[in-house]
Amino acid sequence: MSVVEQYARAHIVTDEDVDRLDADAVPVVLRYDPESDPRAVRIGLPGPHEWTFDRELLEQGLRAPAGSGEVRVWPCGRVQAVVEFHSEQGVSVVQFETKTIMRFLRRTYTAATTPVGT
Repeated sequence: MSVVEQYARAHIVTDEDVDRLDADAVPVVLRYDPESDPRAVRIGLPGPHEWTFDRELLEQGLRAPAGSGEVRVWPCGRVQAVVEFHSEQGVSVVQFETKTIMRFLRRTYTAATTPVGT
């Protein structure tokens, strides 16, 4: 099984600036390591901000609002998805293109079923 790491661009809104979606997309890292935890994915935002949560939550959130607590995911229109992260520092709302998340999820399922050395 191999690690899947996908770099993407997303728009971030923090709770200090909820009225304005940043005009420029920022780099984020989507990561899946089936040997570490075959059910979890990680999303790394600029700076030392990384969240680990259930891969199924990310998938469910593309179709309907999902999650509670620290991570919530929901569709936003036909081509966007939103991932909301809660921490002691506040709330970060990250808007992705749905196709980016779908591509990443496809790669994670392939990686989880591919034997080592192939």
